[in-house]
Amino acid sequence: MALIKALENGFKVVSLISIQPLYDYSMLYHRPVFSALSLQAYSLGIPLESISVANENREKDALEKILERVKARYGITHVVTGGIASRFQKKAFEEVSRKIGLETYSPLWGVDQEEYLYMLLERGIKFMIISITTMGLPHRLLGKVLDREDVDTIIRLSRKYGFNPSFEGGEAETFVVDMPLFKYALRVEGSPRILGEYEAVFEVRKISLSRKTPS
Repeated sequence: MALIKALENGFKVVSLISIQPLYDYSMLYHRPVFSALSLQAYSLGIPLESISVANENREKDALEKILERVKARYGITHVVTGGIASRFQKKAFEEVSRKIGLETYSPLWGVDQEEYLYMLLERGIKFMIISITTMGLPHRLLGKVLDREDVDTIIRLSRKYGFNPSFEGGEAETFVVDMPLFKYALRVEGSPRILGEYEAVFEVRKISLSRKTPS
């Protein structure tokens, strides 16, 4: 959604950036499936730059290193982030970006989290949940491309159990399988693995590209 907003507001997006923690839990980053990110970037037609980080105390160092690399390679002036409510994350990105002479653009900052979920559906963004780490979020949603009924359920349960409906607090992680900017849709195969009463992951076995039928 942040990518769409950036393009709508006149930015030329020249690179995608991914920072991949080599440990299970990170306060600052998601832990993406790299092969999935590569296929998303291919479908978008935008280069992907990535870096891994093995020590949670070096997370900002990794961010600084990759931003310096992308700045030198592509001549970027801004960093677009998709944060909605995490002041910790927003501050970290702003501090590091400012340090190396870049501005940040956070088009989703402060949006209503419940309205945001419906906005994703209305914009044609199709996404699935690939991990859950909170009480109240049903494991049956793992690996399912979410529809409006699922979003209704997530919002209802978030009000009951107190988790962020947009998962801004790390309660879950999502993966986009299709959106208007994709040249190809992504087909994801896998199965859920339950790690505990409130924790589960969708283990991806295979991801493939599917040519989209022009509308």
